[in-house]
Amino acid sequence: MAGIHADRQILAVIPARGGSKGVPRKNVLPLAGKPLIAHTILAARESSLISRVVVSTDDAEIAAAARDAGAEIVWRPADLAGDMAKSEDAVLHVLGELESNEGYSPEITVMIQCTSPLTAAEDLDGTIGKLIDADADTALAVTAFHYFLWQNDAEGEAIAVNHDKSFRLMRQQRTPEFVETGAVYAMRTARFREVKHRFFGKTVLHETPPERRLEIDEPEDFRVAEERFGRLRRSREAALPARPSAIMMDFDGVFTDDRVFVSETGEESVVCSRRDGMGIERLRGLDIPMVVISKEQNSVVAARCRKLRLEHHHGIDNKLALARDWFADRGIDPKNAIFVGNDRNDVECMTFVGTAVAPRDAHRSALDAADIVLDADGGRGAIRLLADMIEAKQAGDH
Repeated sequence: MAGIHADRQILAVIPARGGSKGVPRKNVLPLAGKPLIAHTILAARESSLISRVVVSTDDAEIAAAARDAGAEIVWRPADLAGDMAKSEDAVLHVLGELESNEGYSPEITVMIQCTSPLTAAEDLDGTIGKLIDADADTALAVTAFHYFLWQNDAEGEAIAVNHDKSFRLMRQQRTPEFVETGAVYAMRTARFREVKHRFFGKTVLHETPPERRLEIDEPEDFRVAEERFGRLRRSREAALPARPSAIMMDFDGVFTDDRVFVSETGEESVVCSRRDGMGIERLRGLDIPMVVISKEQNSVVAARCRKLRLEHHHGIDNKLALARDWFADRGIDPKNAIFVGNDRNDVECMTFVGTAVAPRDAHRSALDAADIVLDADGGRGAIRLLADMIEAKQAGDH
């Protein structure tokens, strides 16, 4: 899907005003180690179709959290930030600001609710892709609905809403019904700006897993969300081999944040995380062979690896050939090994080993090849998180 639609300008807008009544300050309250709003921003950034992510807010704390998660900010005026403000109005304001300030007008606009933290990149891509593939005007995320609805009439008598109370069909006999998740809406921008409503023209549905349908409205919803994030984390740990035979790692974008700083004399430096250094130390304590294979011909790779006491090979154009030889020379089975990569030139190695791992901010090609996408960016604790997951996996096996 990414290759087909990647040339389109698709804008994600996340409305997030500061005046929440049900759960005060909910958009910045911590959930699974991040502010609530960060979860939808990160899902949008991981999308293979979305070109740009903007948060509409009137609140400085929300804006700071959104920027930290990688979103742009469009400040919302006070008259669009009250209790009765509609999400559509916030999105329309963003579109107007971007057009007047930059001449920017995307083909498709996606409205994402920041109160649905379990929304995944595939939910976004699926909804957008359904709109494009069906040549529709609007699309929304839904989940299957199998319940019988009732309501009271004016006299207080119960009336069946979506079924005949005198004849109860079995589930497989009923016409499928769907409930709106409230998480994702995709719209053709030009027509949306005319009608000023999220539903118009031909509307299509994208069905998402029911376990990801959750909207944070009450304090109890945070507890439910934490439990579901815990299950997701455990499912990622389950994908790891019980006893990894080895761990191979790229350097740039894994140990670093993929930036390079160049001095006026041409000397290069990078940013690494001390947390990752501790992660390597923890993995060494588990007696797991480790090696770094990097395409970069830079002394900084060797310097950092020497400090971490890691075997390393840099300036390598054919990583797969070196990986094959490395495993063969040591008699290690690659089917039980892990490769951590972040870009196209890592994909061959990622598919060669048993378990492919990628940092959260890796290139889409590496994310697509990954069995596990870490909930951390390269150079910002990704290796430490992997070490924690391996330790937890081994502790659970005892």
